[in-house]
Amino acid sequence: MKGLSRLLHAAEDATHEVAAASHDGLLPDERQFQYAAKMNNLETMEKLFKKNVNMNAVDTLKRTAFHFAVARSHISAVDFLLHHKARLDMADQHGLTVIHLAAWNGNLDIMRKLVKAGADQNAKNEEGMNVLHFAAQNNSVKIVDYFLQDLHLNELNKPDGKGKKPFLLASEKGHVDMIKNLITLNLFTSEKDKEGNTALHLAAKNGHSKVVEILLEQWEEINELNQKGETPFYLSVEGGHEKCAELLLEAGSDINILTHECTQYASSTQNNSSALQIAIQNGHLSLVTFLIDKNIDLAPKPEQKNSSLHLAVISNQLPVVKNLLDSNHDINALNHRQETPLHLAADLGNVELVEVLLKAGCELKTTDKHGKTALAVASRSNHALIVDMIIKAERYYAMKQENLADSDDRSDFGLSFKQDHSTQTKQIRSALWNLAYNQLKPQEWKKLAQCWKFTDEQIKAIEEQWTGKKSYKEHGNRMLLIWLHGILLAHQNPAKHIYEDLVEAGFRPLAEKIRAASSADMDSRKCVIS
Repeated sequence: MKGLSRLLHAAEDATHEVAAASHDGLLPDERQFQYAAKMNNLETMEKLFKKNVNMNAVDTLKRTAFHFAVARSHISAVDFLLHHKARLDMADQHGLTVIHLAAWNGNLDIMRKLVKAGADQNAKNEEGMNVLHFAAQNNSVKIVDYFLQDLHLNELNKPDGKGKKPFLLASEKGHVDMIKNLITLNLFTSEKDKEGNTALHLAAKNGHSKVVEILLEQWEEINELNQKGETPFYLSVEGGHEKCAELLLEAGSDINILTHECTQYASSTQNNSSALQIAIQNGHLSLVTFLIDKNIDLAPKPEQKNSSLHLAVISNQLPVVKNLLDSNHDINALNHRQETPLHLAADLGNVELVEVLLKAGCELKTTDKHGKTALAVASRSNHALIVDMIIKAERYYAMKQENLADSDDRSDFGLSFKQDHSTQTKQIRSALWNLAYNQLKPQEWKKLAQCWKFTDEQIKAIEEQWTGKKSYKEHGNRMLLIWLHGILLAHQNPAKHIYEDLVEAGFRPLAEKIRAASSADMDSRKCVIS
């Protein structure tokens, strides 16, 4: 088929190609004769014929004037060539003869002329395709009827080089008329090609819902696997073809079947994939919703490297992540590296995905196979924003657990672990920045952090970001903002707390400076988390 496509592109698009070519292997008269055949210019063809031009001359792709005349369906040029005994059996470099082109074009008049003139009706191209294959692939119903009903050449109904019979080729291309015609001619087949695909596989893979609908009326084994372990339903989802998927599901396809490579070359580490996972990987969001609505199994399977939630995170599919969480997908599922979805989001540095997972209450202390928490992963990857978000979440959920009896679900309203840019907290954030950058000495921020029950892992994660000898200033500022986040979520007064805690930690002079610097109109109690 590749050869045919290349030939047709040359014949259809490159109108002046022959005239302009200087290295096509043709003599000037031969080049002109080919061009005249392409343009159906009988006068020039006659003139050159009288000059004894070689009508059968081939260009560098081994194409003759006959190829071009048939490809363009020029009956007059074809009649001229037939009358003057031009050769019918010459194949181009892809094995295409004129009878193949006539079958592809569906020109019955030209086909009859070629057959009558003795064209080889059994000719095959380099891919093992005969006239019936070409006709079926391009919906040339009249050609099929001519060969099967008029000429009774049923032996043409055989597999091509890829194991595809005409019925499979028509299904692959979605030709409804051809499919119906072949069924009428008793050429329906559920046989497979060399890759294990049936006609239903090929139609579903390419989104031909009308053909799928027709085939389902005849089909018996709907969950049949190809050599890659794919069902027609899986292929329809992989291609993003929702209508086909719906038809196949209604007909009884197994929504939860996993792919399983079944060739002798299959890897023992083959990642068995579900329809939901391939929809996520390929970004077919409407199909993800469709599959979830159809109650596809969300539970990760032991043989899968990643759960659906892991794949949604890897693919940066935020709406899918939210949809999966709303559908009670296991937020703490482990992949083959013992990583949670949070590990992956943290490693990728994706603030939005981390935010969604943190707000959904994911487990924060799970370690991967290297003993790393998501916090350690974010720290190692130098994602400072993510590090701070995870520490905020750790401190917030610890506080919530401590005050379980007094917890108020309304405290979660507007919850966020992102960086705070709100105007309501601008003044206190400015004061904390000044404290960190202008007043705290090296190591002093860590003393404060320990007073506020920052863990050693949290302090280490903050320190991981190193920008030079004065990195401690940025470290201190980040720690103070994380502390502020917790104070505001607890609906406490940050100005009052910073003063009291500085005094308790042995920083009374600093505490007094903070108090003096506080503006009289600063109403910290109105500070809210953004």
